[in-house]
Amino acid sequence: MKKSTFTAMILGTVGGILFALGMCMALIPEWNAFRPGVIMGVAGAAVFLVMVLVWRKLENKEPIHVSGKTIGTVLFGIVGALLLGVGMCLTMVWSHMILGILIGLVGIVALLALIPMTKGLK
Repeated sequence: MKKSTFTAMILGTVGGILFALGMCMALIPEWNAFRPGVIMGVAGAAVFLVMVLVWRKLENKEPIHVSGKTIGTVLFGIVGALLLGVGMCLTMVWSHMILGILIGLVGIVALLALIPMTKGLK
């Protein structure tokens, strides 16, 4: 296993655990830990960002160039992920099954649209 792959695996695992635990803390009302959950979720997202930067450095890849297309793609991905999450919450937490499924499907379609958006169609 290459050093870059191992480093990405470790940082990805730590980031995923922090992010998932933070989301659980924020979304389970019985825990009464919304604010610490948000902080832990942001910490997990920061570890993910560090993971990408470290992996790109170890693989000798060029830094990501920030352009309007890059920012738009990231924002579109964030909106898609949020729609999927809201749909899941509506379905599983607040018992709004039909609305949750519809919003979740819109989020899934938005996330699937990222593939042709970034790679293009041939």
